[in-house]
Amino acid sequence: MCLALDAAARATGHGDVPIGAVVLSPSGEVLAQAANERELTGDPTAHAEVLAIRRAAEVLNARPGGDGWRLTDCTLVVTLEPCTMCAGAIVASRMGRLVFGAFDEKAGAVASLWDVVRDGRLNHRPEVLGGVRAAECASLLVQFFGR
Repeated sequence: MCLALDAAARATGHGDVPIGAVVLSPSGEVLAQAANERELTGDPTAHAEVLAIRRAAEVLNARPGGDGWRLTDCTLVVTLEPCTMCAGAIVASRMGRLVFGAFDEKAGAVASLWDVVRDGRLNHRPEVLGGVRAAECASLLVQFFGR
């Protein structure tokens, strides 16, 4: 979560909401790190989770025998509970684990409003651990929106 928090802090430099994400390999190697870039790039899909998933897939796909789009047994660590778009990307990428910090009462799609990633109707359900360093993760957001 430290790396995700570091990434989130960098997002405020370009006016984006401070959310950070990291994808770890099954052995714990950092495959990708990202922060929100919607404002920076003008891309509505440039959420930290989506960017980290894309970058991790690129890394894995570049390796010999890589099947980069499947992030099976990888872990996504993100500072805020994912929205519906990001939750869908987590399922589509076959992410093994999701660890998130602050809960999102307004748009959370893992526990707060919906539980997309553990919906039994979908073909993949990652392990989920929420609330990790939640106060610290929420603090970045409170400070950002307070400004």
